[in-house]
Amino acid sequence: MLDHVSIGVSDVKRTGAFYDAALKPLGYTRLSDGEGALGYGAKNDVQLWIIAAAKPVKPDMESGLHFCFVAEDRAAVDAFHAAALKNGGKDNGKPGVRADYGPKYYAAFVVDPDGYRIEAHCGK
Repeated sequence: MLDHVSIGVSDVKRTGAFYDAALKPLGYTRLSDGEGALGYGAKNDVQLWIIAAAKPVKPDMESGLHFCFVAEDRAAVDAFHAAALKNGGKDNGKPGVRADYGPKYYAAFVVDPDGYRIEAHCGK
């Protein structure tokens, strides 16, 4: 349904370092590297744009807004969570099965340095 998502950030360099580390275990890499915009995805298909913004969206934990990335397996979810925390993210839900979502829904949740809530999940 969606081709890509763009998020505005206050510090592209800091946010790029975070996403470089957090997305690597999931198999996503930086595919576009500009001064004011970075693109992440797999197989030369950018699906997440990080863009310098004068007025990024203000973090709101009650907004319901979050982005979920697909992980190959549970080890990738665990590695995503650890890398995110090590690189400026904040824990928003340790890796584990989320039985409310399904018996095999394994996920971890973090808040990135700009306040965006992100998740990695696998269904294995």
